[in-house]
Amino acid sequence: MLPAPALGQTAPLSLRPDQLGAGVGPAGGAATAPARTGAGAGPGGALLGGGPAIDSNAPVTFTAAEVEYDQNENRVTASGAVEAWQGERILRADRFTYDRDTGIAVAEGNIQLLEPDGQVLFADRAELKGGMRDAVVEGLRGLLAQNGRVAANGARRRTTESGAVIMDLSRVVYSSCDLCEDNPEAPPLWQLRSRLATQDGESRRIRFRDATVDFAGVPAFYTPYLSMPDPSTPRSSGFLTPSFGQTRYLGAFAEIPYYWAIDESSDVVVTPLVASQAPPSGFFNYRQRFNFGQLTAQGSLGYLNGKQSSGEKGWGGHIFSRGSFTIDENWQAGFSINRATSETYLRAYRQPATSVLSSTVYAEGFWGYTSYARIRALAFQGLREQDVTGRIPLVLPDMYYETVLGRDSLGGTLTADATAFQVYRSEGTQSRRIGTRLRYELPRFDEMGGVWTFRAQADGLGYNAVNLNLAPNFSNESTATTATGNIRLAVDWRLPMVRSAGAYGTQLIEPRVQLVTGPNTGRQTNIPNEDSLDFEFTDANLFALNRFQGRDRQEGGTRVDAALRGAWYFPNGGSVEALAGRSFRFSDEALFHERSGLERRASDWVGRVTVAPTGWFDVTARTRLDGETGDRRMIETAAGFGLDPVGLPGTRFNAGYLYQVPSPLRTPSRYTREVFGGVNTRLTTYWRAGVFGRYDLEEQRGVAAGVNATYEDECFIFEGRFYRSYAENPVTSSVYPGGTTVLFRVSLKTVGEFALRAL
Repeated sequence: MLPAPALGQTAPLSLRPDQLGAGVGPAGGAATAPARTGAGAGPGGALLGGGPAIDSNAPVTFTAAEVEYDQNENRVTASGAVEAWQGERILRADRFTYDRDTGIAVAEGNIQLLEPDGQVLFADRAELKGGMRDAVVEGLRGLLAQNGRVAANGARRRTTESGAVIMDLSRVVYSSCDLCEDNPEAPPLWQLRSRLATQDGESRRIRFRDATVDFAGVPAFYTPYLSMPDPSTPRSSGFLTPSFGQTRYLGAFAEIPYYWAIDESSDVVVTPLVASQAPPSGFFNYRQRFNFGQLTAQGSLGYLNGKQSSGEKGWGGHIFSRGSFTIDENWQAGFSINRATSETYLRAYRQPATSVLSSTVYAEGFWGYTSYARIRALAFQGLREQDVTGRIPLVLPDMYYETVLGRDSLGGTLTADATAFQVYRSEGTQSRRIGTRLRYELPRFDEMGGVWTFRAQADGLGYNAVNLNLAPNFSNESTATTATGNIRLAVDWRLPMVRSAGAYGTQLIEPRVQLVTGPNTGRQTNIPNEDSLDFEFTDANLFALNRFQGRDRQEGGTRVDAALRGAWYFPNGGSVEALAGRSFRFSDEALFHERSGLERRASDWVGRVTVAPTGWFDVTARTRLDGETGDRRMIETAAGFGLDPVGLPGTRFNAGYLYQVPSPLRTPSRYTREVFGGVNTRLTTYWRAGVFGRYDLEEQRGVAAGVNATYEDECFIFEGRFYRSYAENPVTSSVYPGGTTVLFRVSLKTVGEFALRAL
């Protein structure tokens, strides 16, 4: 016999489920006791099969205002604010009765079950039996994971021999929408009504039979069967919502994706596609995480029916994959493999289309902030019609090492690196290069506030090349084995002059002059060029010691670079900044191509203007003007404007303009004049929309245009998109439609989504 505790006792009693009612009260009669005296509430998961697993043999502890034990009936009754818990699961009720002879427990009145994952279940009455493994529930309601809400007339819980919990519910209503605050009795935005639903604790899925989806109380969709993952389950295998559409390449099509949660660290989505104008095809998207890295891979297999502009016909496919892995505390490795049968195939099957695909395998090491090493292999695939496959390079290996040797006693910093690569082509130049570079930088300050920076850079390079007379070099010599070097010395001076503008902020004027000198390098025609083919002179490389992007072309001779920068910094964080400058060479070396901006002794003018007076308005413009005539050679402008100050937060306008003169590095070589613009806005709390467009002024045609609108709240997403793009064939200079996409997507959060698209 357990004596009743004294008033004010706070320690509850803990019993195992099979001890419920044992020894409570005096023998031969009924007994009552104050709060915190009694027996348990049964094993966890009494109402639903969801939630984390709870040890059914763990002690059950409960409190109640009153506990009675009728020894004649062999029945324990707890009443008045009954609260029982087992592990992290809590059961509350007005009254709890346990019959020790039949093993049946009954909970009545305002029943609440609080799950460890935050789910809360309510019921009017629950009858538990079979060692608390099975239950019948009346008037079930629940707050589930991810804002899910469920209500049912009745429910029956049963436990299989394997221990899985199955919950059958009748006359079920489910939704993840919040109720209207002004009228809680009004139907939610959407709700799923079903004659019967089954929550399977083993497969972690909920299956509905004779289900109807209502919008604002109006039936809109019926299905005899619907399966969805349990809201408490982050990953569950099964069919995803199919999507349908129409394209001029495939005709009418349907996609039926299947999601397979392979294990806790990997999954894959397999999407068969059935089309009216092509044989069945399919896509896959695989993901896996490891303790030391991750990888992803997506690909497809499909058929081109010859209706595309290029007339391609036959089976094709693509693979896009990448991975990264940690080897140890210093080294990591990775890869990126991207291949496709053609650009037309990518466009036809709605994949990201580009003219060149690159693949790489690499390993790289880091040693604090001072040293870095990398070794990699690079491969490229050209997808344009004019690409000559034999001229596309394969780089194997490409090695690089850099280390910072630290500051010396003068305050200067010395950096050293070493490089080596080998380039293969079946129909072009094959070259090998080894090289090293030393860089030294020493800052100094004078009494007037001027900043002097002394720089030195030394390059040593060794080459071996065959077929140098073929692409991309087209040299007069077919082979070359040579060594070359270059030294660049520079003195950079700038004088930042700052004055206060009082309440209007701070103003800055900064002249800058740099003298760079070194031996003349000549045309370097017998040296292969792999990394310095592309070049553009802008304000960003005005003061670079070697203004070529790579090292295969070395800028030599003596020059002076000069620029003037002005800025106004406002107290609110805004600013206005401008820079203009040019370069003057002392020799006539023909290193730079025509219209590059550096083909003459006096370079083109380069400049940049940035106007950002507030956080909701900014403009950035870059330009290059002919050094002799002032004619424009390049203009690039981008502007953004928000409507925050007029009460429309989230609204943003973007606009821009691009102008470039023809360059021999681009195919085809022609003038570029384009304008683009767009606006994105949040119309209301739930609605947002956007529109954009790009127009080619030179060709007098549209490049791309689109519009989108999205509604999203806590339970529902509706999205509509229209996108129209044009693609250009560089061989014929003809323009053909790149594609039109119309997409409608409806998503019922926690249930699934439906998509309809036309291309």
